[in-house]
This record gives sequence, structure tokens and C-alpha cells, in this order.
Amino acid sequence: MSEIEPENNPTEGDKNVNESTPKMEENTESHVVQPETQAENVITESVVQKNIVESCTSAIKGEIHKVIVGMDDAIEQALAAMFVDGHVLFEGFPGVAKTMMVKLIAKSISVDFKRIQFTPDLMPSDVIGTNIFNQSTAQFSFRKGPIFSNLVLIDEINRAPSKTQSALFEAMEERQVTIEANSYDLAFPFLVIATQNPIDQEGTYRLPEAQLDRFIFRIKVPYPTHEEEQAILDRFKNDFAQSQTETVNSVVTSAQLKECQKLIEQVHIEPSIIAYITSIAQATRESDSIYLGASPRASMAIMKAAKVFAAMNGRNYVKPDDVQKACIPVLNHRLMIGATAEMEGYTSEDIIKSIIEDIEVPR
Repeated sequence: MSEIEPENNPTEGDKNVNESTPKMEENTESHVVQPETQAENVITESVVQKNIVESCTSAIKGEIHKVIVGMDDAIEQALAAMFVDGHVLFEGFPGVAKTMMVKLIAKSISVDFKRIQFTPDLMPSDVIGTNIFNQSTAQFSFRKGPIFSNLVLIDEINRAPSKTQSALFEAMEERQVTIEANSYDLAFPFLVIATQNPIDQEGTYRLPEAQLDRFIFRIKVPYPTHEEEQAILDRFKNDFAQSQTETVNSVVTSAQLKECQKLIEQVHIEPSIIAYITSIAQATRESDSIYLGASPRASMAIMKAAKVFAAMNGRNYVKPDDVQKACIPVLNHRLMIGATAEMEGYTSEDIIKSIIEDIEVPR
């Protein structure tokens, strides 16, 4: 059966939000090449509002790093997915703080949080809910499952069979759940963060390609460096219960996340950058080393990720570096490597890097 944690929404959350909410700072500097006059108002708004993305990112990172040591790339990519309303698949060995990081992200944002432990006996109704017969009214009423939350952590997603995996398809793509011809909308924001162990394959089920495609990123969480691991031990040498997690406060609201999304949509992207993304996607379909290439959904994901990386770094225009930064986490779980390349020991990351090196970078 599912193991569900209660809502992570403290009673003093509003106070924490008001006290810690990032404030916009005026920024008159613009790095955008001036477009046509009719878009001047949009650009001015973007230059001012970009501080919301920067400030929210900085505030959330600050709260997470009260507990977590290192993992900067994984945290940044998880926040980037959240800003563009995408889902994340964390892949890493046991004990590298994947679950801890997700809990801290949820705690730093003023939203509802649920955790579902996927197991082989988990049923779809344990995830999305079911209709219950009410004897007093002699009618059926819908009891919502844990998927009806803002941030849903699915631990060991590959432990559940395909029947339960399919229950997530509609929720992750359409942001709604359908039960017996009745559809129920999921509240904003809705973010699924799933974890899986890449080594232990006993008692697991391979995720369908259609489901993998619904995750904007697959983030591989590595072991810490020597310095990071020593810092972890120093931090918790007198805190075995990890009580430092209680110091993490809610610093961002759902309304601010909506503002961030609106801003990111306005980030300027040149036609040459769009052509660059298209060339990368086409190359994955033409490569002899790849059996299944990137879909148009993957191209859209690269463009969204490039925009959010630009905004998180204080720019309202996309550079080729943003595209390259987005390619590996967006494509590494969407490409199927050919048999020959796999026997030669190549990984999807190797092939993606090779494709990026072969394509001319726009100036």
C-alpha cells in the first residue's frame, strides 16, 4: 500500500512567507537587443521582473543549503523544472539525499506536499483516488488520492507495475484526473518529482517511454566530492536526528511562481537559437548511434529550459550556452541508443555531447 506523508504546510507558513519573500530590486540594465517598437513595453517589464526569478531561486537555494551540502546542479535543475511547470525524475544511488532534497524544496515553498511510496502492490486508486459509497446519502462520492497536491514526491517510481504507472499519464500531462467520466482539475502548481535507483533492478518495472517523455528532466545525482562529504559529516556530527531541517522556512508563494512563469515566457529567443535547437533535435533522429530520437516535445522542453536558465542567471535573452546546458537533462532519458553504440560502451550523454560538438553554434 502507499505510504503518504501529511501536508507540509506549517501553520505559521504565511508569517514565514511574508518575512522571507524575496523583494524585487530595480534593475535598469538591459542586455536585450532592442526589437520593434511595439514590444518595448514587454521588454521593459521583463527587465524589471527578471529579479523575481533570480530572487526566488536564491531564496530557495539558501533554505535548502541550510541542510544540503553541494548538489548545486541538481537543485538548480529541479527549480528550473518547477518554474516552467515541468516534472523531474531523480536518478541516483541510495543515500545521496534525493528524497531529502525534494522535501526541502517543498518546505521552502508555501504549497501542499504529499509523498507516495511506490510498491509492487500499489493500485491506481491508491494514487488518484476512488469513488466511495456513502450509506447515509446512498450516493457515491469521490475521495481524492495523494496526487491531488501541489508537489508530489513519488519514491522509487519504477517499483510499481504498468497499471499503476498509467494512472500518472493524464495527471502529468493534462493536469487533471478522470474517474468514471468525471474530470477533476489539479491545482496550480502541480509538480511530480520521482526518484529511482539506477542499480537495483530486482522487483522493478521499466518506465514506459511515453511516461519518461513527460518528465522534462532526468537529473542524475552523483556521490559527493571528498570536500562535500567531509562538510556533511561536520554539519551533522552533533545532529543525528537532522533537526536542522526544522530551520527551513517557506520563502516563495504559488503566486510568485505564477509570476516567474509569465516572465520566463517573455524571455527573448532569437530565430537563430530556435534553429539551433531544431538542428540538435533533427540530429538525434539522423544519428546512426540512436534508435529513437528526440520528439517535438523534447524540442519544446529544450526551449523552455533554455529560457528558464537565462532568467535564473539574470538575463532576459537566451544564449547558446543555455541551450547546451539544457540538452543533457532534457534528452538523456528520451533517446534510445542503438545496439552497436550500446555494445561499444557509449551512453546517451556521450552521444548528446558529440551531437552538440558537431553542430555549428549560432553567433
